[in-house]
Amino acid sequence: MVKVTLVKSTIGEVESVKATVAALGLKKIRSSKTFEDTPALQGQIKKVSHLVKVENV
Repeated sequence: MVKVTLVKSTIGEVESVKATVAALGLKKIRSSKTFEDTPALQGQIKKVSHLVKVENV
């Protein structure tokens, strides 16, 4: 399991980055979600790694 937390705003980011954050279900700064660790999730995290904090749960 992986916990993903939004730590920076998406303001000024390109649309694809905003869409990836939205697809992860993160709306506000400090909002968190827990996911099963999959290759697809790892790709999404890599794309928005400068905006999120990732923890193993």
